[in-house]
Amino acid sequence: MKIDKTYKITLIGDGAVGKTSIRRSYLGETFEGSYSLTLGSDFATKTMNVGDLNINMIIWDLAGQPRFKAVREGFYRGTKGALLVFDLTRKDTYENIPQWIIELLKNNKMKKVPMILIGNKSDLRGSLYKTIPSEYGENYAQELSLWSGFDVPYIETSAKFNDNVEQPFEILIKQIIKAGQMETISSYLQGEL
Repeated sequence: MKIDKTYKITLIGDGAVGKTSIRRSYLGETFEGSYSLTLGSDFATKTMNVGDLNINMIIWDLAGQPRFKAVREGFYRGTKGALLVFDLTRKDTYENIPQWIIELLKNNKMKKVPMILIGNKSDLRGSLYKTIPSEYGENYAQELSLWSGFDVPYIETSAKFNDNVEQPFEILIKQIIKAGQMETISSYLQGEL
């Protein structure tokens, strides 16, 4: 199969929010009930069809613990889109999302990229855990849309039950393609091509 485009997607957010589980679930791997620390980073690839294009995604899963900050810095370069993940049962992981965006910008040449805001562990709504209301994620996604110039959707997922896991990747790839087309048109209109 001929690959038309390759895009780097980066999963970012605090440790133990479910980034690895989301990636594994998306790739059709089984859910791991026990938590395994990502050491620095991990990546996988997946090919998907979007219209007439065969897109190769390189999905980077970055460790969320503060001690890995220096290691993460080099892995942001070339990011074309980001999945911002927080844990619906841990408010601090939601409140830390702006720090993750700043880290992405600083290490990706200050380039704004398409993003999806993900509240993971939706399967724990209505359980013993107090969860972050959906409105928080929706409102913050609207703020990010205004700031970034990209439509930033908010999606709640459950990596454990594979709920809504494919949707963020599919939407993000389409947004990356659209952003690339707009960049090409803008360069053409400015006489840069």
